[in-house]
Amino acid sequence: MPSDTTLPGAIGWALWFSSELAFKWLPGTAVALLGGHAGSAFAPAPQVPAITNPVTVTQVADFLRASSAPGVYDELFRAWSSLVAISIVLSLILASILIYCLVRILQIRRAEYRRFEAYAESVAAGDVPKVHLRWNRVRDQANSDNVQNWRLAVLEADIMLKELLESLGYRGETMADKMRVVDKTRFNTIDLAWEAHRFRNRIAHESSMHSISAIDVRHAIALYEKVFREFKFIE
Repeated sequence: MPSDTTLPGAIGWALWFSSELAFKWLPGTAVALLGGHAGSAFAPAPQVPAITNPVTVTQVADFLRASSAPGVYDELFRAWSSLVAISIVLSLILASILIYCLVRILQIRRAEYRRFEAYAESVAAGDVPKVHLRWNRVRDQANSDNVQNWRLAVLEADIMLKELLESLGYRGETMADKMRVVDKTRFNTIDLAWEAHRFRNRIAHESSMHSISAIDVRHAIALYEKVFREFKFIE
């Protein structure tokens, strides 16, 4: 048994003990248990003297070898070695996959955070050209003949409404929470915002857009526009 108490020595001792456990104790215990099992392929275990004094790891391994049927310990030792090697390889592969997935998730989260921060900074700084560019795209999508574009237009307009509410200092976990705390004396178009947001929820939770007409979509976009113009969010 290694006796060095330094850090490398401790690591070496841990590796040595692990190998003793994996390659000697466990297979030896299995052999000892199976060696005298009736009807199995193992021969009855020979008689061995009882252990009455403190023993070392090596003595325990020798005892397990002696208590097993002849030749069975070595055969199981070789099979056990292969199993441990395969397990280590599979563990390394799975650990690599796990690490890769965690890294990718962190990268995606960082990208989303940067995008949300860019939107927030745009509103806080009054980046009018960028807001106008977004709003022009919303209107183009709403005026198109593509049903999917209608859905994207309403969802983007609702995101802009969320940014407007936050820039005005309204806080809440959801859009509904933000609008509930609005002071109606300072937000004349809050009822229009509610109507537009309810329409957004309708198309967001429906699996099909076939029941929604272009007139409904353009009416909702017009409601969003009135809200934005009240606060000069767009011009």
